[in-house]
Amino acid sequence: MVSIDHVAQKILTYVPYVLVLIDMRYEGVNCGRDGSVDNHMEMGKKLLAAGQLADALSHFHAAVDGDPKNYMAYYRRATVFLAMGKSKSALPDLSRVIELKPDFTSARLQRGNLLLKQGRLDEAESDFKRVLKSNPSNKEEKEAHSQLTKSDEIQRLVAQARSSFSSQDYMTAAAQLDTIIETCVWDVTSREMRAECFIQMGEMGKAISDLKAASKLKSDNTQAFYKLSTIYYNLGDHEMSLNEVRECLKLDPDHKQCYSHYKQVKKLNKQIHSAEELIQEQRYEEAVSKYEAVMKTEPTVHHFSLLAKERICHALAQSQQASRAISVCGEVLQSDPENVNVLKDRAEAYVQEEQYEEAIKDYETAAKHSENDRQIKESLERAQRLLKQSQKRDYYKILGVKRTAQKKEIIRAYRKLAQQWHPDNFQDPEEKKKAEKKFIDIAQAKEVLTDPEMRTKFDHGEDPMDPESQQGHHHHNFHGGFHGFQGFNPFGSGPFNFKFNFN
Repeated sequence: MVSIDHVAQKILTYVPYVLVLIDMRYEGVNCGRDGSVDNHMEMGKKLLAAGQLADALSHFHAAVDGDPKNYMAYYRRATVFLAMGKSKSALPDLSRVIELKPDFTSARLQRGNLLLKQGRLDEAESDFKRVLKSNPSNKEEKEAHSQLTKSDEIQRLVAQARSSFSSQDYMTAAAQLDTIIETCVWDVTSREMRAECFIQMGEMGKAISDLKAASKLKSDNTQAFYKLSTIYYNLGDHEMSLNEVRECLKLDPDHKQCYSHYKQVKKLNKQIHSAEELIQEQRYEEAVSKYEAVMKTEPTVHHFSLLAKERICHALAQSQQASRAISVCGEVLQSDPENVNVLKDRAEAYVQEEQYEEAIKDYETAAKHSENDRQIKESLERAQRLLKQSQKRDYYKILGVKRTAQKKEIIRAYRKLAQQWHPDNFQDPEEKKKAEKKFIDIAQAKEVLTDPEMRTKFDHGEDPMDPESQQGHHHHNFHGGFHGFQGFNPFGSGPFNFKFNFN
C-alpha cells in the first residue's frame, strides 16, 4: 500500500514544471494569438481545397478578426466568396487587400474582372493598367491586356447603345446591349436599359427577366419592382403585380408611385377574389355584378376586361341565362377565338337554347385546342345525341317549356295542352284521330319530364319511350290506343298508370 507521504512528495516534484508552463503561457500570449490566425488560415486553405466552402469561410472570418491587417486573410476570404458566387462580398475584401498591399497584382486583376462584370468600366480599366505597370507574370500580363481591350470595346458599345436608345431605335439598342451584357453580366444599368427596349418592342417576357435580375443585383432597386408590377398588371396578372409592388414598399414604404399603384392593384385583386368565391358558392348573379365592378375599376387594361367577361360568360352559362351568356361569350371569342373555357361555356349555353349544331361547332373547336379534355369529348357526344333527338321527338317542345323548367311548370303546361287537345273536343274523325295522337304525345312528355330518372336520360340524349334508344333496357309501353284513357283524369298531377299503343 502506497503511503500518503510518498504521494505528496511525488506531487511536489512536478510543481516547478507546472510553474514554468504557466509562466511560458503568460509570456507567449501574443505568440499564441499569431499561432491561432495561422491555424485558421491553414484550416481554411484545406477546407477550401476540399470544397467545404462554408467551413472554410468561417476560418477566414476568424483569421480576419484575429489580424485585421493580414492581407492574405482577406484575399483567401475573397476567394471563398467568389467560389460561392458572392461577388458583392468579395469586392470589398479585394479592395482591402490592395489597400494593405498595393503591389499584389493577382488581387488587383481579380478586382478589375469583377468591376468589368459590374459595368464599372473606368475603374476596371484603371486596375488593368496598374497591373501592367507592376511587373506582372506573363499570364497576368496577357490577361490584363485582353481585359483592357475588351473594356475599350464595351465603352464604345455603351456609347452606341445610348445613342440608339435616344433615337428610339430600340431593336438596335437591344442588340448592342446583348453584347455588352455578355461581358458585363452584373451591370444593372445595361439590364434596365435593355428591359426598357423590350417594353417598347412589346417583348414583356424578356423585359421581366432583365428587371428581375436588376432587382437582385441592386439591393434597393425600388424602380425595378415598380416596373415589374406595372408590367404584370398590364398583362392582367394581378397576383404577380401585387407581389412585386409589395417588394417595392418593403424597401421604401413611402414610395409614392408604388403606394398609389398598390392601392389600385389591391382593390382589383380583392374584387376578383370576391367574384371567384361567389362563383364557387353558385351565387352567379352576384358574381356577374362583382366582375362588372372589376371592369369599372380598371377600364383601360384590356386583359382585365377580357378576364371579367370570360368569368361573366361562365356565370351566366351556369345560371341558365343562355341568351346573355352567348352574347358575352361571343365578345370574348372575338378577341380570343381559341379560349377553350369560353368555347365550352358558350357551347353549354347553346345547348340550353337548343341550338345543338352551334354547340357542336364550339365543342369541336375547343377539342382541337385541348385534345385530352375528357369533359369536352363527353359534352360533344351529348350535344350530338341531343341534335339527333331533336330531329325526332322533343318532349320539351311538345309541352312548350324550356329545358330548365321546374316540375310545377311542366304539370301546368301539360294540363293546359291536355284540355286543349282532349279528343272529346273534336267531332270530325280526322281531327279526332289527330287529337288522339297529339294527346298521347302530351301524356308521354308529361310522364318523362316529371320522372327525375327518365328526364335525366332524355337530357343526355336518350329517349326513355323509344325502344331502339333503350336497347333492351326497361321502357314504358302504352297499349289500347286512346281508349286506355277511359277513367283517367288528365288534369291530375300523379304519374300515369295507363298503357296505350302509339305505333
